[in-house]
Amino acid sequence: MKTISIHNLDAQIERLIKERAKSEGVSVNKVIKGILAQAFGIKPADESPRREEFEEFCGIWTARDVKEFDARVGDMGKVDPEDWR
Repeated sequence: MKTISIHNLDAQIERLIKERAKSEGVSVNKVIKGILAQAFGIKPADESPRREEFEEFCGIWTARDVKEFDARVGDMGKVDPEDWR
């Protein structure tokens, strides 16, 4: 893939790109590629999963919840050889 250099980038644009990269936990390169793809209509503007819209339906398990779940479904992990005859 070709490498492109951008000279004399405005300080505000540089700051905004770095902030976005940090907030999204991705590289500056990935942010810039995403911005370019969006600008040229290659991908839609909003591809985020919008987790916050569904958080009320998502639960977070405590260690106790996991332990209880594992105890209840533990037998499901066992294979009975008689089932395969």
